[in-house]
Amino acid sequence: MALTVTLVSAEAEVWSGEATLVVAKTVEGEIGFMAGHEPVLAILAEGQVRITQPGGGKIVANAQDGFLSMEGDELTIVAGNAALA
Repeated sequence: MALTVTLVSAEAEVWSGEATLVVAKTVEGEIGFMAGHEPVLAILAEGQVRITQPGGGKIVANAQDGFLSMEGDELTIVAGNAALA
C-alpha cells in the first residue's frame, strides 16, 4: 500500500506522488507516516521532509512554517517555504 503525498509551498506545488514512507519534522518532533496511519493534524517545524517512493527512490525537501494533515491514505504538507533539496 502507498500514501498519496502532496507537498506545497506558498508559491507552488513542490512535489506530489506516491510514497511508502514520509518523515517530517513537527513542533512535537519527527513523525513518520505509512499507509494506514491514524489521522493527524500537526504544525510543521523547520526541517527536512523525507519521502521514500514505492520503488525505493528518495525525495528530500526542506520545509518550514506550515502544517501537515494525514487523512485516510492522503498526506498533505502545506509550508510557507518549501523546496526540493
